[in-house]
Amino acid sequence: MLDWSKLPDFGAIALLACAFASVARRNQTPVSRLWLTGWIMIALHFAAFMFIPTRGNGGTIAIFTGLVALVWAGLLFIWASVPYRTLPSSGWTLAALLSTNTLYIGLISITPVASRALTPAAVLIGIAPLAVTLLSLRKFNHPMRWAVVMLYGALALFLLAVQHRSGNGPDLALNAVLFTVYLGCCIHFWYTYRQATTGAFITIAGFFSWALVFVIAPGISAFLPGFHLESEVWNLPKYVVAVGMILLLLEKQIEHNKYLALHDELTGLPNRRLFEDRLAKTLERASRSGSQVALLLVDLDRFKQVNDSLGHHVGDMLLSRVGDLFSGRVRRSDTVARTGGDEFSIILEGPTSREDAEFVSQSLIQLLKEPLNLGNHAVRIGASVGVAVFPEDASNLEALCIAADLRMYDSKHGAQGLGEMLRTSMQSSMMVVEPGPVQR
Repeated sequence: MLDWSKLPDFGAIALLACAFASVARRNQTPVSRLWLTGWIMIALHFAAFMFIPTRGNGGTIAIFTGLVALVWAGLLFIWASVPYRTLPSSGWTLAALLSTNTLYIGLISITPVASRALTPAAVLIGIAPLAVTLLSLRKFNHPMRWAVVMLYGALALFLLAVQHRSGNGPDLALNAVLFTVYLGCCIHFWYTYRQATTGAFITIAGFFSWALVFVIAPGISAFLPGFHLESEVWNLPKYVVAVGMILLLLEKQIEHNKYLALHDELTGLPNRRLFEDRLAKTLERASRSGSQVALLLVDLDRFKQVNDSLGHHVGDMLLSRVGDLFSGRVRRSDTVARTGGDEFSIILEGPTSREDAEFVSQSLIQLLKEPLNLGNHAVRIGASVGVAVFPEDASNLEALCIAADLRMYDSKHGAQGLGEMLRTSMQSSMMVVEPGPVQR
């Protein structure tokens, strides 16, 4: 015999899990995979509860499976929102919580047979996370780790106080375990997703409501026995959390798409669009303050040979390494951008001077004269750099870029003639400010 009243809830959660998987597939991350696993556990919870009316041990196993799945889902949601979950001690904390909660639910499911074992199991729930925290304290300390310790310490004390109470003691203990798990979800999501977004607000509010279910439902049963609410009402917070998580994923995808629109995907540096926007704003500020701005255009030498001989993978590693080297050489107020295949552009904001710009230019060249270790390969490349200073060499963005580009060509080809030919051609086709003499 099955409890078919749980079938609509199982179907709804299964559909939400499929929708969640569809959204998460576009941008798979460890967090989205943990969330999806949690929702599969929630679906298992409803599926198991359909078998509760089964006679004999089948009903007990169904209760145990459904409750464990519900607890494991909450603990996975907590772990997904832990910023330090890659640390070994974080894995040990998760293992401690999973094992102690599973043990306690298993014991309370077969009460009164295992009633004597409930006391050490309740003590273990409080001691296990504390022990892991203390053992790893020298290497790692975080307020959220202590929040877990305090949460489960309070749970252990409550369990010891109520679990042997005649009548509703086991039910109070079980509801306390579930309340603690989902209150922990609320706290961790609040800490991790404190940005004021719709998805974050809905998810945090949903987890808080989910935790309150395990307080309000037994409270109504104890103090208002004649008052009845359909089980679907108590399941509403689950759907709220699912919708909130889907919104969080969509918000992150939109944020990622906006980032890619303005940044180079390979190096993470600003792309040409963002570079031009920053240069325009920098020139506006320099015009108002009467300060100077330097623009450096850097073209990598022998990049094509590296790409052709060692493959595009090594070429990508080289570009990423160069971007890191350049970013580490300039100030935080400056901008390093990848504006072409093997071309980088650098904006040196004021206060700066031509001497400063030339010094930075030479230091970048020196950086790339040293061999770069890329996996199993050591490559040596060079760079050609063109420097133009605003307003000395040009008075607007377009002319400044042209001036830096011409000087980069002069540096690359080692011939004044090519630069002069390009200048003459550009002057005849458009009105620009003539760049100053090349600094040799």
